[in-house]
Amino acid sequence: MAYIFFGEISGVIEGDTFQSRKELSKAGVHRPLQGGIDGNSIQGTSSIVLSGGYLDDEDHGNEIIYTGHGGNDSNGRRIKDQSWYSYGNRGLLISELHGHPVRVTRGANHISKFSPKKGYQYGGLYQVTEHFWKKDEGKFGVCIFKLAKISALSSTDILKGIIDLSPENGIPSKRIPTTILRIVRDTKLSKAIKELYNYTCQVCGIRISFNGIGYAEGAHIRPLGTPHNGADAIGNLLCLCPNHHVMYDKGYFRIDENFSLIGIDGSLSIHKNHQIDIVNIKYHCDLFNFEQ
Repeated sequence: MAYIFFGEISGVIEGDTFQSRKELSKAGVHRPLQGGIDGNSIQGTSSIVLSGGYLDDEDHGNEIIYTGHGGNDSNGRRIKDQSWYSYGNRGLLISELHGHPVRVTRGANHISKFSPKKGYQYGGLYQVTEHFWKKDEGKFGVCIFKLAKISALSSTDILKGIIDLSPENGIPSKRIPTTILRIVRDTKLSKAIKELYNYTCQVCGIRISFNGIGYAEGAHIRPLGTPHNGADAIGNLLCLCPNHHVMYDKGYFRIDENFSLIGIDGSLSIHKNHQIDIVNIKYHCDLFNFEQ
């Protein structure tokens, strides 16, 4: 298996331009001469190229909505659902869950004010922050990823760590610093929902306590920010332990309209004073309505 390098490439800085995919590959920024995703289904994805062609793509500079690959015929027409198990999509999932940075390059064919007039331009390091499922105009399912520029993230949004990148062939260990996105918003409403449940998880019923002080996390049912635009409201919040917060955010389990759990056993515990918005429950359920 080819060795994948995550992070910045020596000698390449943000804003550098390349005349062709061959030149981009030679520099080590993005190795494939055609594919938009550089990675595999075991180690992760280290680089993507934005080159247009997907209606669901959005480029806001520091934030990118990126459509995964697959499902097209030889003429580029969508003929079936994309799969989370295809190498590129699975690679992006691994990079999201393991915190690998992803190099982003924009091509001239990518319709965005951030794209170069010709050739390709390196846009810096990004973090895959979430994934979800969406039906396109032809009613086929597509894999959508949200990426945030690492330099634009505040120090309170990230945990710093080290990735060991040494191949298992006797070569001396190579280690680089990386950042793992871990956003835990603690608004007044988040505090209120946790106090309502006495810091007890609505899914597993466990109350984490440190010296008598409870700990839980306020989890938004419909995610905040683009493209979801969920509200920071009590009806859009759950009180969850860290494990079930991550599992819910990543779509490992869902909640149906009767508050039964899909993907794991059980049902959601609901306080009599907690009015959950069913519209948000359905929205989250649709986001992850795909085969695990």
